[in-house]
Amino acid sequence: MAEADPFPAKDTPALQAAAAHVQRTRARRSRLALMVAGPIIVIGIALWYWFGHQGEVETDNAYLKQDMVSVAGELTGLVTSVNVRENQHVNAGDVLFTIDPSNFKVAIDQADAQIANAQSRIIALQADVGANAADLAGARDDVALAEANFARAKALLDRGFNTRANMDQAQHAVASARDRMFSIEAEVEKARAQLAQGAQVPGVNPAVAAARASRAKATLDLHRTVVRAPAAGIVTQVSRLQVGQMVFPGVPMATVMRDGGTRVDANFKETDLNHMRAGQKADIRLDAYPGLKLTGHVDSIGAGTGSEFSVLPAQNATGNWVKVIQRVPVRIAIDSKSDRPLIAGLSATVTVHVGK
Repeated sequence: MAEADPFPAKDTPALQAAAAHVQRTRARRSRLALMVAGPIIVIGIALWYWFGHQGEVETDNAYLKQDMVSVAGELTGLVTSVNVRENQHVNAGDVLFTIDPSNFKVAIDQADAQIANAQSRIIALQADVGANAADLAGARDDVALAEANFARAKALLDRGFNTRANMDQAQHAVASARDRMFSIEAEVEKARAQLAQGAQVPGVNPAVAAARASRAKATLDLHRTVVRAPAAGIVTQVSRLQVGQMVFPGVPMATVMRDGGTRVDANFKETDLNHMRAGQKADIRLDAYPGLKLTGHVDSIGAGTGSEFSVLPAQNATGNWVKVIQRVPVRIAIDSKSDRPLIAGLSATVTVHVGK
């Protein structure tokens, strides 16, 4: 009789059935555990988020903003020099570019000539007044003489020793003398009127004051040919500044991004504003710098939604109206300092701690 095999085969049907049963049991237990643990984990995460983030409102519809000053020439002229380059930092008063001053120097010379002409005219008028005053005295003497002759001729006529023709000549002489006197008086008054001083500029002849005003305007225009930075900041958009470029008043030639004017304009849903107040703490994260976290506070809440200030406001008085949650701009002031450059227009995520 053959001896029994001490090591029976492992793949017998009985062993295979037992192994399959064990695997099914383990699978059922795993599914049961997952079914029980899954909802618990989800509920736990939801509770953690709810209680851990209670009193916070967040939006990723936010962007860095910075105060910008457009620099334009106040005169018409050609650019003669450019003293800045793109993205250069400047201080208030630094020269950005200059405009050809030739025309304005000529204007100053013309104003000086007008002043000299007005002054010489005053001297001439004063001389005319003096000369006319002497002529006026002589004309008055002539009137007195003509009147005396007329009186004597009339006395002789009354006594029958004079003719009517002599009386007419004496009367004509009186009228001529008076007309000449009146003419000289008018010339004197005219000269004195031209020498008069108005109450607006006491002590100065109007012609001289007008010429001086023209010179002051020309001097101011010459000063404006040197265009300076209105504030400290970064100069950008200077590609339009080229030597020989024509400058026109009011046309921007460069832009200065003012130092210290960086902020965040966050557009929150109207449903997030119930507990939001100015002064509440805010956390700021920038998409450009994932590891950077800035702190700030709510500076102000906008007076109108974004749609109110759009070029084409929404017209909701229609039959197919659909309600859309509006966005309200909220200005966030940045309190902490950043070791990375804060570039205007960067996307940000803002979380405001509303305390509720």
